[in-house]
Amino acid sequence: MAKMKVYQRLASAFKAEGVTATFGMMGDGNMYWIYEMNQLGVKVHEVRHEGAGLGMADGFARVTHTPGVATATCGPGVTQLATALVTASRAGSPLVAFCGEAPIVDDEYAQYLDQARFAAACESGFVRLVSPDLADDVVRKAFYLAKTESRPIMLSCPLDIQQKEFEDDDPYQPSSTLFTPGVVHPDPRALERAADILAGSKKPVIIVGRGAQWAGAGPAVLKLGERIGALIATTLLTKTFLNESEFHAGISGLYGSRPAMQLFHEADCVIGVGASLNRHTLENGYLFPEATYVQIDSKPHRMMGGGRAADCYLQSDARIGVEELEKLLASRRVKSTGYRTPDVKTQLVNHSADRTEFEMDPGTVDPRDACIALDQIVPPEVGLLSGSGMTSAFASMLMMRRRGLVAGGHFFGCIGQMLPAAMGAVVAMGNKPAMLLDGDASVMMHLAEFETAVRYDMPLLVIVMNNEALGAEYYKLDAHHMDVKGATITTPDLGGVAVAMGGRGRMARTIEQLKSAAAEFVAKPGPMMVDLRISRSVPSVPYRRMHYGRDE
Repeated sequence: MAKMKVYQRLASAFKAEGVTATFGMMGDGNMYWIYEMNQLGVKVHEVRHEGAGLGMADGFARVTHTPGVATATCGPGVTQLATALVTASRAGSPLVAFCGEAPIVDDEYAQYLDQARFAAACESGFVRLVSPDLADDVVRKAFYLAKTESRPIMLSCPLDIQQKEFEDDDPYQPSSTLFTPGVVHPDPRALERAADILAGSKKPVIIVGRGAQWAGAGPAVLKLGERIGALIATTLLTKTFLNESEFHAGISGLYGSRPAMQLFHEADCVIGVGASLNRHTLENGYLFPEATYVQIDSKPHRMMGGGRAADCYLQSDARIGVEELEKLLASRRVKSTGYRTPDVKTQLVNHSADRTEFEMDPGTVDPRDACIALDQIVPPEVGLLSGSGMTSAFASMLMMRRRGLVAGGHFFGCIGQMLPAAMGAVVAMGNKPAMLLDGDASVMMHLAEFETAVRYDMPLLVIVMNNEALGAEYYKLDAHHMDVKGATITTPDLGGVAVAMGGRGRMARTIEQLKSAAAEFVAKPGPMMVDLRISRSVPSVPYRRMHYGRDE
């Protein structure tokens, strides 16, 4: 019988789960496991902050829909994970975080932390290794829970148990042996009820979310939309999905265009496909005041925004549910014009354009022009990621080019998380190029990780939408006629900082300088940061709506 340490068995179990990449920072509590992962050929990305490492694993999981893996040492290493854990939980990302834990035999260990309580407070699952012979069991359970619950699971392994001998030669049985993933088919009675509602609808809107995208429901949604004359709308997180349709109305919610919102007000039926239909998507109930709701989702049931339920709920795989609904309507010979008229098509031409004029601050550019220019210059094979601050709305509403990857960072309403997530997404895509647009305060929060991107030669273009301010707070203060100085923070030349870290960088104060920098990245993708100075005089459309009472 070959002898091995428990940490070696734990590492080999992670490898057997199909793990190809991990993200984290080495410490006493995880150093031997990291060493063994390296020995097994798993790519270990050493980061500058544990929370950023988990953020990268989160980005990896969002792209692959398989568990991302992060690691941290015990105690203070674990507490650094807090914001990233909650963000990943809100994103529904399957993650396994291998965390060291204080030795069981040492009650006065300096880095002791009740990690189970900490994980629970961060909306994460928790599995602890309590004896050497359970090494396989805890890894299998952690991955099983991550997959089935779609959230982070902390695997907590005490230092002393990691160093004990593991005495079992049986092959590791991965979590995939515990269940066979399948698809859910809709209940026939619910399907009939949904068909009745759609058959009687005159102006239906189909809202597609991440569930529809992950299930490959796109062709089925387009076919159903054609049959019932529906507008196609998306959640914020799937903003360009299916925009090849001439009747694509863009985002449903605060980030939607005024022409689309006006059309939504006339809807008599909303079909949510793989979308939670939360209060943001429904704009607190104001967008579809007269609509009947049909919801298709793989979960047993979901509550919509405002604490209400759909009038008809189909528990089903998104693709299969839409396909079966369309077939049933076809068998009934249902065919409606709905919204699909020349007049509506005309209203949707360039409906997201923002034509309001503002006077630019000296030495800055209009962020709207910048987003449009980037969308034109950067080819569609380059993924697009954006943050969650005030500036994110410019990219969300104006960058309409269909791309292989489009992802936002609006989970938990926190800044600072999208630089790490973008890096994890790049790894998940096999080191294919991506572009991140995020605010200056957000990028500064994990600026050190740009050096990590350089070290691993990640082809990531970081566009810092830099107004030298805490954007959300700046406009809220301004709208209340208060002094905005407290919300302004100067920043150094971040392009120069990027160069100092070994990457490429530019300062851009004109659209031409931005175009030149973007063209340089496209010609030779690699870690690059552009410090784009944007004018504070231009609040994004959602902020104009929320804080200034303006819708133009």
